[in-house]
Amino acid sequence: MAQQSSSQVASSQKALMLEMKSLQEEPVEGFKITLVDEADLYNWEVAIFGPPNTHYEGGYFKARIKFPIDYPYSPPTFRFLTKMWHPNIYENGDVCISILHPPVDDPQSGELPSERWNPTQNVRTILLSVISLLNEPNTFSPANVDASVMYRKWRESKGKDREYAEIIRKQVLATKAEAERDGVKVPTTLAEYCVRTRAPAPDEGSDLLYDDYYDDEDLEDEDEDDEDCCYDEDDSGNEES
Repeated sequence: MAQQSSSQVASSQKALMLEMKSLQEEPVEGFKITLVDEADLYNWEVAIFGPPNTHYEGGYFKARIKFPIDYPYSPPTFRFLTKMWHPNIYENGDVCISILHPPVDDPQSGELPSERWNPTQNVRTILLSVISLLNEPNTFSPANVDASVMYRKWRESKGKDREYAEIIRKQVLATKAEAERDGVKVPTTLAEYCVRTRAPAPDEGSDLLYDDYYDDEDLEDEDEDDEDCCYDEDDSGNEES
């Protein structure tokens, strides 16, 4: 049993090392990923920048991703540390999204097994799913019923009912002070939001020991995607008229 556990740790650590490397070399637009503690690969801190032309524009939201020992066979958890008013985010900050649900057959959930977690998923797909969820909430199985009702009123009124939008606006404003304390410049334009930046390589003395987990290879040319904006201005999720 101990040998199996040790094997799971080695396997999950290797997977997380490679994912961190990939996200440092080719970040997901609108996100910044760091380790809470460099000695702990299973606890990541995420900074999320609100996409332009949405309710969350200019926002700076913090979250934590915690990985299980048997990752990627079991999903991580994703919890916002910043207060969020959203139909699919619980009061404690936990995100309710199909991709983070264990791969079990649960007909009562209304989810297809294919919509749930599987080992081919990774942190990148989680981040893309979270940003999509922020812009297009799922009101069929809400984690926050009151937020879901408000969102539907806003959507059905085509933006005339401002209660939902106003709560988020106040939350976005509240994050600006924290961004200043952290010395973070929040992107507010599409050009800034879509910038790809390569993170600096870890120090030679880093506990991450990347070289133990992958062979050095020539990096593929990453410039070919630079001309494509990461976010479609026409698909903002903001339906105000």
